[in-house]
Amino acid sequence: MKLSVVIVNYNVKYFLEQCLRSVERAALGLELEVFVVDNNSVDGSVEMMQQKFPNIHLIANKDNPGFSKANNQAIKIATGEYILLLNPDTVVEEDTFSKIIRFMDSHPDAGGLGVKMIDGSGKFLPESKRGLPTPAVAFFKIFGLSFLFPKSKTFGKYHLGYLDANGTHEVDVLAGAFMLLRRSVLDRIGLLDEDFFMYGEDIDLSYRIQLAGFKNYYFPETQIIHYKGESTKKSSVNYVFVFYNAMIIFARKHFSPSHASTFSFFIRFAIYLRAAMAVLVRFGKKMLLPALDFLLLFFGMLLLQNYWGIVVNVHYPPTYTWLVIPIYIVTWLTSVFFSGGYDQPIRFQKMIRGLATGTIAILVVYALLPEQYRFSRAMLLIGAAWASAGMALLRYVLHLLLPKQFALATDAKKSMLIVGDQEEGLRVLSLLNMSGTHHNFIGFVQPEHPTGDALVNEYRQFLLGKVNKLNEMIEVFSPDEIIFCAKDISSQAIIQHMSGIGGKEVEFKIAPPETMFIIGSSSIDDPGELYVIDINSIRKPSNRRNKRFFDVATSFLLLLISPILLVLQRRPAGLYPNLFRVVFGKKTLVGFSPNLLHGDEFPAMKPGILHPADGLSGIFPDTATLERLNALYAKDYQVVKDIVIVWKGVRNLGR
Repeated sequence: MKLSVVIVNYNVKYFLEQCLRSVERAALGLELEVFVVDNNSVDGSVEMMQQKFPNIHLIANKDNPGFSKANNQAIKIATGEYILLLNPDTVVEEDTFSKIIRFMDSHPDAGGLGVKMIDGSGKFLPESKRGLPTPAVAFFKIFGLSFLFPKSKTFGKYHLGYLDANGTHEVDVLAGAFMLLRRSVLDRIGLLDEDFFMYGEDIDLSYRIQLAGFKNYYFPETQIIHYKGESTKKSSVNYVFVFYNAMIIFARKHFSPSHASTFSFFIRFAIYLRAAMAVLVRFGKKMLLPALDFLLLFFGMLLLQNYWGIVVNVHYPPTYTWLVIPIYIVTWLTSVFFSGGYDQPIRFQKMIRGLATGTIAILVVYALLPEQYRFSRAMLLIGAAWASAGMALLRYVLHLLLPKQFALATDAKKSMLIVGDQEEGLRVLSLLNMSGTHHNFIGFVQPEHPTGDALVNEYRQFLLGKVNKLNEMIEVFSPDEIIFCAKDISSQAIIQHMSGIGGKEVEFKIAPPETMFIIGSSSIDDPGELYVIDINSIRKPSNRRNKRFFDVATSFLLLLISPILLVLQRRPAGLYPNLFRVVFGKKTLVGFSPNLLHGDEFPAMKPGILHPADGLSGIFPDTATLERLNALYAKDYQVVKDIVIVWKGVRNLGR
């Protein structure tokens, strides 16, 4: 066997499928085997593999042993002369494998090889080539000198910015996203060090290749897409600790005690600095707008209180100022939160709906209070009016100052081109229409070598020309998005077009053949926008949030009346454990029917105590009906559905 491809997957099913399809095309005519090691994904990755790629070697772990150990599981049974470690969130060109094998065959001094990588927006990824993170290099990286002087041979060694990205070079470190290794060298130096759970193992292995007298090469004559950031979220505190601790492990293993100590000092400093920054950034993103809302409403209410007090000749006690007004504001902001008023992009109607709901709730409670606790109803209504106007104005100003962080939702539709032949192009267009995506379809762009079939009217009337004129079409039509049909245009052509257009404000997506999704990612911070057909509702953040709120609130209510519920239960022993699991987020009150192979369209969800079928009194549906009930539940989720299912299935809460 010439080449063994090893892919470690963790909860990136859609990207994995796209990756494997590109691997299949690149494998044509080669002696090649492919291994996928799944680290206990919960998104249906294993089921997808079993259904769509039965000929690929699948290792389905029952836990997550980490990246290094998972790779080693496959490497130990692989038979290839070369081993390629490949990330699941990548797309390779059709001739990638043949080119890298040819290079390694002609360079016996090469122990490892990496290639040119671009992200989902067509931009070059500088980590395609890296230097060894010595204490000095790490210092320049941590304190931003490598960012300020990327081309400097002194400060820019981390990403070797002074080396031409389009030239072949000997480098220190290969990227773990695409790492070709000579098997004979692995037999000599050992496999990946399993002390590295994730991150750092590529640096360690690259360094050991050099210590053994072999070279690592950066090879740009083929390039891949790497949707960097899909498997991990690099803004998380957990990422900071895992990544920088991996650097400490590397230093202790390979540097002298004095150098390792210096390196560890800087790394530990960086850990706490970056972790603190990550916490502040995440907290700031979540709480900045609510905090500004609170301050705006509080000081506005104070001014209104003083003005209204003069108008009606009323003096408001300190209790009203420092207790009642904050309660009003917290109630309003909580209602705005649960109505989706803090979701991005910002929608004014959700904010107004939340304020109206909060005002009604306050008025209801107000009517039930004793007379001495009833303060001015007029101030409440004036305050609600101020909240609506003030919060709307605040969002508009923030949008003008920071449009990316505080984007306003508009009804403007994305304009898009579809690059594909007529059969696949029409399929993708219908997929977009069924997904409910707001788009302004510009037209089709035909591949260089179309099928030759007679063009149907639906395709012909929107046909703009061939793909070799794509740049001109972008200049003329200014599309927001370009969707490539992977069935009709090669991965190599897609990547070349993305690289050539990468400097323009265009988003790219790829529609794999015979799938019900379109996938893409514009940057490291973008988790990848998916267009998934039919099933969207349960995925919405507002619905997820409302469902969680319903779970917790209802579970506490059920715990209060549990002595009565125990009498009704078919399995009383399970009632309390189930309710506490829901409270602590281990289960949900209503989930999908279990033991069914969910299709690509189904989102991941915690195990449910009850299922949609529990809403059918006295009916025991077959498997096909259960699947349909799951689909309907996911497609059109509403909290009222959970209420009905819990009411009808109350006797099964202990199951």
